[in-house]
Amino acid sequence: MPPESPMKLAGKRLVLGVTGSIAAYKAVGLLRAFMREGADVSVVLTQAATRFVTPLTFETLSKHPVATDLFAAQQDMPHLMLPERADAVIVAPATANCLAKCALGLADDLLSTLLLNVTGPLIIAPAMDGGMWHHQAVQTHVATLRSRGVLVLDPDEGPLASGRVGIGRLAEDSRILAALEQALAQKLDWVGQRLLVSAGPTQEAIDPIRFISNRSSGKMGYAIAQAARARGAAVTLVSGPTALPPPSGVDLVHVVTAEDMQKALLARLAWSTVVVMAAAVADFRPLRAATAKLKKDGGYWKKLDLAPTDDILLQLSQQRRSQVLVGFAAETESVLTHAAAKLKRKGLDLIVGNNVAAEGSGFGSDTNAATLIDREGRVQELALMPKRELADRILDAALALTRSRPGRPHSTRRT
Repeated sequence: MPPESPMKLAGKRLVLGVTGSIAAYKAVGLLRAFMREGADVSVVLTQAATRFVTPLTFETLSKHPVATDLFAAQQDMPHLMLPERADAVIVAPATANCLAKCALGLADDLLSTLLLNVTGPLIIAPAMDGGMWHHQAVQTHVATLRSRGVLVLDPDEGPLASGRVGIGRLAEDSRILAALEQALAQKLDWVGQRLLVSAGPTQEAIDPIRFISNRSSGKMGYAIAQAARARGAAVTLVSGPTALPPPSGVDLVHVVTAEDMQKALLARLAWSTVVVMAAAVADFRPLRAATAKLKKDGGYWKKLDLAPTDDILLQLSQQRRSQVLVGFAAETESVLTHAAAKLKRKGLDLIVGNNVAAEGSGFGSDTNAATLIDREGRVQELALMPKRELADRILDAALALTRSRPGRPHSTRRT
């Protein structure tokens, strides 16, 4: 007889969260599928979920008490203990309400509070009826979660509980298992690397009220910082003014002006092994910032004297030693030509070119398409994808460059 296949989840501890969807009954089969692959599974039910499937069902199958109450005396702080012990957390099925709470950081029951303490892989498999999946609010919450690295599976299409046919069915067990295996197999391939990454715009004061800036949201730089941290890197993020929450586990340095960013990056250059310059630094600043608010007085500003800011990317290139240096080229036309010229002019190892005028790739979007060009002239075209996914592709390319040049000094400093 052929030998039995090894259990794919042997030795893994999982938390399975179940919310109040009619598909909650399918979570029983999913639990059994996890256990057949060798996983040790603890189950958390929302109060709404208990109206579809009883805790006793999951308790009998999992051989563990089922957690339903944040304040249960017999449980030792389950919102902390369960995620800390888990190799991964899976929520299946997840309602639209669950997606909203998770995206907004709301914590009004055990499961939603527990999700705020997850540091490892989090997989969410939604299930909902009618046109709910396509609702703008739901899609916004899904995009937010994906931008943070949460793996949100698209629901399957087919017959729904209402009798309609559409997108909203809970993903099949095989899809959820495959997603879980992929998440658990992710290598910590950036362990030992020290990433210095910049993000966001800078603001150059005209007077105490007004400033010159640009449309950068910082989302790409933050996604790179989050992805590198998840892959084991030590990360310092130097960020201009943004509305983004601080990434977990990242050393965040706030700056405002181009000069602030220049000082912060150059001061930390020697510490780093890889530098990613994703910030959109102002090219010009007012020559003299007014100390008091400039009055309109019914007239026109006839002149605003501007001075160029220092070229931070070129300075980093000139002062580095063995660091791999990655730049960005935000263009509106001839992306490949302009990006390749910038890579050569600045002495970069890798450049990420993108057309900010293209649909879905502009400033503030949650997706991006890009062209990667490395120092050997190799070109990689990447189609439109979530910025977190693109971040991993950029990190893959940067890591390959570090391995092709281990410890070799590199500098464009002129003597």
